[in-house]
Amino acid sequence: MTDRPTVLFVCVHNAGRSQMAAALLERAAAGRVDVRSAGSAPAATLNPAVVEAMAELGVDLTTERPKLLTEDAVRTADVVITMGCGDACPFFPGKQYLDWELADPAGRALDAVRPIRDEIDRRVRALADELLA
Repeated sequence: MTDRPTVLFVCVHNAGRSQMAAALLERAAAGRVDVRSAGSAPAATLNPAVVEAMAELGVDLTTERPKLLTEDAVRTADVVITMGCGDACPFFPGKQYLDWELADPAGRALDAVRPIRDEIDRRVRALADELLA
């Protein structure tokens, strides 16, 4: 891993979990980690309940857009964290791969998205502590 690690969060639509994780890691790492997110089948827009849940924490996702997962994104990452994207993520030796089993916020109301956001935040803080130790 380089002095400034690169973390890639991947989920299917890149409209919820991976977007929340990327934004929360950017905040927790305060610029000391390069953070990306992508989806194996990106949606057209972010989940509105996710955008609202993140706004409650002071995190603005209104300018974010779902992005397509590429081999290059995986190749250049030090840590790849998948969230329900199955086998869609290419494997490259020497990368740290983690799979976070989390409920999908798609189609859920804000009250159901908050606990998902909070669990992602807990995991992201632990990851930041590990990467920046």
